[in-house]
Parts: sequence; C-alpha cells; structure tokens
Amino acid sequence: MPRKSLAALMAALLLAACGSVPTGRSPTADAPVQRPSWAGEPRARALASGGSIGTASYYHAAGLTAAHRTLPFGTRVRVTNTANGRSVVVRVADRGPFVHGRAIDLSDEAADAVGMTQSGVAQVRMEVVR
Repeated sequence: MPRKSLAALMAALLLAACGSVPTGRSPTADAPVQRPSWAGEPRARALASGGSIGTASYYHAAGLTAAHRTLPFGTRVRVTNTANGRSVVVRVADRGPFVHGRAIDLSDEAADAVGMTQSGVAQVRMEVVR
C-alpha cells in the first residue's frame, strides 16, 4: 500500500475515533448499554407529579429554553419565581446546571420574564406542562 494511502487511512481512522462519544464504560456485543430513565429520577418524578421548588440560575441561550439534569429534551416546564409570582414556560434544550444546589438554568430571556436577571438566582417552583 503506498504511503499516501496509508497516511490517509490512518487520518480517517483517527478522525472517526474523535467523533465518538464516550459513555463511561465500554459496551460489549453481549451486554447492551443501559440508559437511565428520567422517570426514575426523584427530582423528575416530583416535577411530573405536581412540581418542586429549587434554585434557578441563568445562562446565555436563545429563546425561552432551560437546562435540566434529568428531564428529556423538549419537555415543557412552567417556572414560577416564588418571590414575585411571575412565571414562564420553557423548553428543556440543554443539560445542567452542574453547580451544587441549583435545580434549573434558564435562558437569559426566560430569566428576564420571571424577574431574576438582577439577582442572578431565585427560588422557583417548577412544574412539567403536559
């Protein structure tokens, strides 16, 4: 095999390996990869069954979106600021927050809608909208 072809093949293999997403364990042919169910998560169950209260922060993202650790992407959540009663419905479009004690990250537009851009964080009630 000519050197150029070998180099091109090795480059392609390296690029293909870079595109894979690590899962934390290496699956084998006889053991399927198990994905966690969001419904089994205590916080997600509480949200789905009537709501929960937690601390919200915000990040720079477009639209009325939010980041949540366990809810499926596309889930609509009504977020109500407990201090002023203002609420907004957001769509989960990202994972997070990854700061201890935070329950949800709102986009800056959603944070503005509930009146928390000055403080940066707020106690909120979260309810899944069906």
